[in-house]
Amino acid sequence: MPGLFAINAPTSQTLFQIFSGHAPALWQTGLEDIVGMSLLLGFVSVFAMFCIWWERKVAGHMQCRPGPNRVGPFGLLQSVADGAKLLLKEDLIPKDADKFLFRLAPYIAFAAVFAAFLALPFGPNLTVAPGLNVGVFWILAIMSVEIVGVILAGWGSNNKWSIYGGMREACQMVSYEIPLGISIIVGVMTAGTLNMVTLGHLQGGGLFTWLIFRNPFAFLAFFVYFVASLASNKRAPFDLPESESELVAGFHTEYSGLRFSFFFFAEYAAMFVVGGIQAALFLGGWNDPFGLLGWAYHNATADPAHINAIYVLLLNLGGAAIFVLKAMMIIFVQMWLRWTLPRPRIDQVLYACVKVLLPMACAILLGAALWQLLVPDQQGIPWYDYRPFVWSAWRGAHAGLIVQIVLMFIGLALLGSIVLWVVRAFLSGRNLKQRLTDPSPILPETAP
Repeated sequence: MPGLFAINAPTSQTLFQIFSGHAPALWQTGLEDIVGMSLLLGFVSVFAMFCIWWERKVAGHMQCRPGPNRVGPFGLLQSVADGAKLLLKEDLIPKDADKFLFRLAPYIAFAAVFAAFLALPFGPNLTVAPGLNVGVFWILAIMSVEIVGVILAGWGSNNKWSIYGGMREACQMVSYEIPLGISIIVGVMTAGTLNMVTLGHLQGGGLFTWLIFRNPFAFLAFFVYFVASLASNKRAPFDLPESESELVAGFHTEYSGLRFSFFFFAEYAAMFVVGGIQAALFLGGWNDPFGLLGWAYHNATADPAHINAIYVLLLNLGGAAIFVLKAMMIIFVQMWLRWTLPRPRIDQVLYACVKVLLPMACAILLGAALWQLLVPDQQGIPWYDYRPFVWSAWRGAHAGLIVQIVLMFIGLALLGSIVLWVVRAFLSGRNLKQRLTDPSPILPETAP
């Protein structure tokens, strides 16, 4: 019976191995890792600056104002100007602060988020650590280290508002990491693997093979994960650790200059990581909704001795673009919610987790386990072990296929309604008079 470890499984070679045609030496592996991490660092930096501009634009349009529009075209260089300002600002440390912890905290927060990128599958061969067979749990574990940086920042600042923010983050994460982990276990249990690259290959047969549509409980786990990830990222309405209306700026009240920017970069990088996990685990990873990329990659790597390296590279770049687009869609919803929902009290946040989200996650986990036991599921990797669009290929799993197709149409209906909502808001908003839509030109100063 074909399974996940079929003989004709997808190639696990890196792009370097595909281009060179042989396994790399030790020094070449080290060089490959350094190049990969350098590219990731550049991506994280550019992405964080773009997201800062993007969120300000989203907030502006939701509040009937244009947002950044002075520096560069469409205000795109505003984040560059802000970065230059932060680099030139004086780096202040409170006199009574724990100077070692105060300096260490922002670096721990950023380093933990950056390390999580190592297991994200941007493409079939575009993963820094493709052989990490516990990639899902690696990301969860390393993301928890960021919380240590936040708590150290609050404690090391010797400021009561900062300590309140740090303690709120500790309470919030201890609570919400449980339903977050349970929802991920549902996806892992459905797929049968912890390897992020294998997760992508399992969903390469088209929209109905994505894990979110595998069974009703995986469909519900997707939304539980999203709500818990908002709390994980300190995003509204769960931004109690910062809570500018109560705690000035929360755990980073005393930070300025470059160290403040590390916290800012870590927040937006963490948004991409949780969006990337959601895309890889539930939304098909790098695969398109029609299964074309999975089919093309199978044909390109069917014969390991005759692989067209340029063609495989183009497929990987296309898959990376799809993966980033999916993560950006999730980030947009996070921004949308931030500027829509009010901030609850800390006791309401904990109540929502312990009394609502946690029991729901446990019920979903039990239902997913029973579904796996009672309903036969298609085994193997699409295009390698079976043809996903051939009815006879789903031997013994026709009931599961029908459920997947029904869930797919439900998901498309939900997505379509959201898209129509956004389009309607955009079209109707054009009739509103925005403030500062046409700003007055900046005139040169005249001598008195």
